[in-house]
Amino acid sequence: MRAQVLREWGDALGYEEVAVPEVGAGEAVVRVEACGVGLTVLNYMNGNQGRRAELLPRIPGHELVGRVVETGAGVTTPRVGERVMAYFYLACGGCDYCRLAHEPLCRNLRGNVGVARDGGYAEFCVLPAFNLLPVPAGVSPVQASAIPDAIATPLHVSRRAGIGPGDRVMVMGAGGGVGVHMTQMARLFGAQVIGVDVGAAKLAAAREAGAGAGLDFTEADPRAALSALGEPVTVAVDLVGSPETLAFCLDVLDRRGRLVVLTTFPGVATAVTPRRLVHDEISVLGSRYASRWEVSRAAELVAERRIRPVVSEVVPLERVGDLHTRLRARTLIGRGAIAF
Repeated sequence: MRAQVLREWGDALGYEEVAVPEVGAGEAVVRVEACGVGLTVLNYMNGNQGRRAELLPRIPGHELVGRVVETGAGVTTPRVGERVMAYFYLACGGCDYCRLAHEPLCRNLRGNVGVARDGGYAEFCVLPAFNLLPVPAGVSPVQASAIPDAIATPLHVSRRAGIGPGDRVMVMGAGGGVGVHMTQMARLFGAQVIGVDVGAAKLAAAREAGAGAGLDFTEADPRAALSALGEPVTVAVDLVGSPETLAFCLDVLDRRGRLVVLTTFPGVATAVTPRRLVHDEISVLGSRYASRWEVSRAAELVAERRIRPVVSEVVPLERVGDLHTRLRARTLIGRGAIAF
């Protein structure tokens, strides 16, 4: 089969012919139909999640969608012929956190799809049956490729932050793959949204996704521009994760505001004063991916047409580097995808 293979840390993939993987007990073989492409893949390839030698070579790609073509011993679900999408975390399914549907906090976590096991930048992929969830009828493979991460993550954020009517949510990075869906999800939960990004195209995408106002972070005084919009920010969702964006989010939060942090870049920190936390009852929340239930619920929201997948560019496997270039330049609107 053809695959994009990472053999050393960085952004250089090799388009190679490799053996089709063999299925083991408790696993299934998926013929990949589409795979989402976002910044998480680039962050992994650059070694931001660690540079352990045993993780290479690796086939990246965690947002894969396809049809089951073979199952191993003991697998009853999924069945051959069913369309599935991948769950990102290789959780055990049996510890207390997994039983509570908090799989990202699994006590026996074995890593991630496309990081500790080969992913969807290939024609076939083998994963544990536990990591394969059904795709609802009527949702195309390219649409479904945005569900496992770019749509499920905002659902988890919205539930974790308790977003609801009366909230004014500021999304930092609102034109990106998670950002455009975070905007839609916050609106679905009843909130107003301010989209923050850089450039007219990204801000236009945020407004199309439901942001009532847009703010270019490169403005001379973004704090004043935000104040001019009127109502205060009650929830800030930072999808960029720089010291500057984190400090800005904390600075603009109203009393009882919630900052939601999703990025894990090494060495990045921001100052948080206990006086501010106490006086204004500010909450700082970490948000880690989504549960399997949330991924399945996100798929239902897409099938119900309550959330619209934004996949702006689709390429064949051999041209995935084009999407990586767009991601590095911060010019890709929403998600990209590989289609087979």
